[in-house]
Amino acid sequence: MTYRETLAYLYEQLPMFQRVGVAGFKPGLGNTEALAAAMGHPERRFKAIHVAGTNGKGSSSNMLAAVLQVAGYNVGLYTSPHLREFTERIKRNGQDLDPEYLVQWVAKWRPLFEQIQPSFFEMCVALAYSYFAEQQVDIAVVEVGLGGRLDSTNIITPVVSLITNISFDHQNLLGDTLPLIAAEKAGIIKPGVPVVISQTQLAVQAVFEQKAREVGALLHFADARYEAALAEPPLPDATRQLLRITQPGAADHLLEVDLAGDYQRLNVPGVLAVLDELRQQGWSLPEAAVVAGLRNVRRLTGFRGRWTVLGRQPLVICDTGHNEAGIRFITAQLTRLSYQRLHIVLGVVNDKDVTTMLGLLPTAATYYFCQAAIPRALAAPELAARAAAVGLRGLAHGPVAAAVAAARAVATAEDVIFIGGSTFVVAEIEELYSE
Repeated sequence: MTYRETLAYLYEQLPMFQRVGVAGFKPGLGNTEALAAAMGHPERRFKAIHVAGTNGKGSSSNMLAAVLQVAGYNVGLYTSPHLREFTERIKRNGQDLDPEYLVQWVAKWRPLFEQIQPSFFEMCVALAYSYFAEQQVDIAVVEVGLGGRLDSTNIITPVVSLITNISFDHQNLLGDTLPLIAAEKAGIIKPGVPVVISQTQLAVQAVFEQKAREVGALLHFADARYEAALAEPPLPDATRQLLRITQPGAADHLLEVDLAGDYQRLNVPGVLAVLDELRQQGWSLPEAAVVAGLRNVRRLTGFRGRWTVLGRQPLVICDTGHNEAGIRFITAQLTRLSYQRLHIVLGVVNDKDVTTMLGLLPTAATYYFCQAAIPRALAAPELAARAAAVGLRGLAHGPVAAAVAAARAVATAEDVIFIGGSTFVVAEIEELYSE
């Protein structure tokens, strides 16, 4: 098969949560363990950092990978979902997986897939672990797909685990309270493996403390060790930010991060605490590598889609935030921009708490409702109707490109256009790939 034929086979034969939702989700580690066993347990042949959380795990994973690369290590990075191309999910030293590797790997293991019948995500994890083992990475940063305890990635025993934050998302699968969701995320905590929690949240703190005690894992709350605050007011069209890092008993210092978005200040303490844990284990991570890595995350790893400036006059910004906490951060950041009119291109998937999300968005904006090209997307007319019920004004435009074009057609140089609501909406923005 060609690369495109291989992708078509994977999409058609393996249930894919990102496209169809719950029908594509297979909780449990059985299939992944069976795949790994048949492949000679590649997950045991490299060291790893395991990253879970509701928001911030993608940003944190990319920041960690960038620092490790600058420090001279051979670094694997596994994240999901991809934006445009499947091979974005699996990287080595910032380079996407070679499409030809995927073709040959699927051809080799296709009979095994037809025997075990894994989900799309289970296959992706097996692919990533095989690739990292064959490439002899020194360390891989592995982002959890959904939850933690039953997530396919959770067959690894990492050298350190990171949990970024807990908010409401996927309640139908993870539970409808923050402690229940936290308990699923805490499932990545392993016996004897140190775990870092980026943010102390009183509602779930005890969940992590109890799990760490049960398995004998050393637990660190990163925000007790580091505080990251904006060192200067961010410019509206900034593509990076300067953070003041405060530590008990140490002088403040500045760190430049080439990821915009105020919420990154909540992720940086977790990243710094994980790097501390690695140093304790003997990894060479000089401060110069931390500085250079965080200053060049996007160049080093190809990371995109988080509070990304796509144009000026009008200012055009996109962000992949797609749950309650993510929308709260986006709305707060929009209020700090100056503009004549605000235009919001919005699309969502049909298994989110859409009513809560819509209720958090500004009413003083014009909306352009759209539908990403996946079966799981909520139809634009239905989204428009639900939005109208909570006082949001706008029209349904169908495809993402049509909605973006409609917003651009009426926006003046003094306006702001925001595009988001779903990772899959952001994935279809053409300008994102030329930034």
